[in-house]
Amino acid sequence: MNPWGLLARCGPLSLVGASFVLIAGVPFMDGIREAAVCAGLCALTVAVVVGRTGFPLWRLFPAALAVVSIIWSNWLLSAEHALAPAVVAGLRVAYFVVPGIVFASYLDPFTVGDHLGQRLRMPPRPVLACVAALQRFDDLGTEWADAERVRRVRGLAPGRSLAARIRHYIALVFALFVEAIRKAGRMTIAMEARGYSAPVLTGRPRTWAEPAPWTAADSTLMAIAVVLALAPVGPGLFW
Repeated sequence: MNPWGLLARCGPLSLVGASFVLIAGVPFMDGIREAAVCAGLCALTVAVVVGRTGFPLWRLFPAALAVVSIIWSNWLLSAEHALAPAVVAGLRVAYFVVPGIVFASYLDPFTVGDHLGQRLRMPPRPVLACVAALQRFDDLGTEWADAERVRRVRGLAPGRSLAARIRHYIALVFALFVEAIRKAGRMTIAMEARGYSAPVLTGRPRTWAEPAPWTAADSTLMAIAVVLALAPVGPGLFW
């Protein structure tokens, strides 16, 4: 199977599973050369499986910040201020954190629910609650932008001072918190009114919106993850 743009064709179970598989190879990264080669191979592989699906690179900023902070703290706290072990520690974290963020960006809440309920046979009520929470979390960015726009229209935009900006963001967080509680109550009533608890009361099996197949793309992604997890072991055979 062509791995170019593979992530767009994968299901949620393989995306999450591949992220955890990569952790298995981290303890075998010892030297800086080995860690750099493995990290470069992982970055190249991630770029291939992403393809041209338009992954926003700004989502990797928290990962980059975490890696830099780990390198700096390990260098600062080491007895001899050795840079090589600090870089290895940072590359170890980047080896599974960066692919994990990329893979998680391709998760769809409704598809996650279908696969958890049908393939893993998890209890339907927690699965539906998880889907609803993920969907609400996905909408937080839009609601934040709307709330900020409303405050600007009402003349409540923050000034240039740091204190004004802090008060502005505290007000936004509080408004989103209140709105989240309000919508959670409405969503609970709406879900019960549509019979989401009927299978529990009647004993009939629950139906799901979409099928949850395990495709060749999922198997390919898991195979790639296994190869990347074994990559830190391989360099010892060659140098």
